Amino acid sequence: MFPFWGNACYGSEPISHKASLERKLKFLIWMRDDLESKLAGINALHGVIKAHQKLF
Repeated sequence: MFPFWGNACYGSEPISHKASLERKLKFLIWMRDDLESKLAGINALHGVIKAHQKLF
């Protein structure tokens, strides 16, 4: 799903397994937070549309 994880995109120096896992975790946390904020926006819009439909 994320093919760049296997590449050394920060130079040609090898990085430790722990550093690699920490970088992956940081990325996944960022992805989760981003998706949560997008979902919150969609839920809010859904509520507005439902409330608007009840008026008519």
